[in-house]
Amino acid sequence: MKYTTYLFDFDYTLVDSSRGIVFCFQTILKRYGYVAKEDDIKQTIGKTLEDSFRLLTEVTNQTLIAKYAREYHEIAAKHMTSLTCLYPETKQVLELLKKNGEKLGIISSKGKELIHEMMGQYFPDNFFDVILGIHDVKKSKPDAEGINKVLKALHANRTKTLYIGDSVIDAQTAQNAHIDFCGVLNGITSRKELEIYPHRKILNNLFLLPYLKKLE
Repeated sequence: MKYTTYLFDFDYTLVDSSRGIVFCFQTILKRYGYVAKEDDIKQTIGKTLEDSFRLLTEVTNQTLIAKYAREYHEIAAKHMTSLTCLYPETKQVLELLKKNGEKLGIISSKGKELIHEMMGQYFPDNFFDVILGIHDVKKSKPDAEGINKVLKALHANRTKTLYIGDSVIDAQTAQNAHIDFCGVLNGITSRKELEIYPHRKILNNLFLLPYLKKLE
C-alpha cells in the first residue's frame, strides 16, 4: 500500500513530553493535597486532562476537574515546551515523508497552540498540512471525529491514509475511523497490547516508517 497521507499522534509518538506532563500534573496534585506516582501519571498520557485528573484523584465533581485542567494549562504554557524533546528519528522521518510529497498531520489530545510552539523549534511554518488539538473537536480520541475532520480538510483518500500512534487509544481511533494503523513502541504501551487491534505494522520507533512497503 502506498500511503499519501500520514497522520500522527503527538505525545510518545513524535515527541517525548513525559517530563513536562509529569511536572505539570505533580504541581497541580501537590497544590491540592494529592500524591501520584510518576508511573501512574505516565499511564494517563494520551487521555484528556479531565479523564486523567479523574483517574489520579478519584474526584468526580466536574467543577473541580475543570479547575485542575485550567491550572494545568497555565503551568504547561510556561514549562511544557522546555521539558519536551523530539525523538532522535522524528525530524529525519518527517522531512523524508515531506520530500516525497506526502501530506502530514497531527491529531492530539494536547492543545494545538502548544504543539505549534514545540514543533516550531524544529520545522518551518506550514510544514504540517494540518494540526488538530483537543479544542478542535467535540469528542476526543478514540472517537473518529478528529480524523474525519482532518481527512475532509485535506481531501484525503481514507484508504491511502495511515494513522501512527503509541497507545491503545490511538489504535482504537484508527479502527473507528476505518483507516490503517501503525503502532510505535516509544511509550509505555506494549507490542502485545497494540497487536490486539488491526494494524499495518508495530515498529520499535518511527525510523522505518517510510519503508513500510519494503518491510512486507
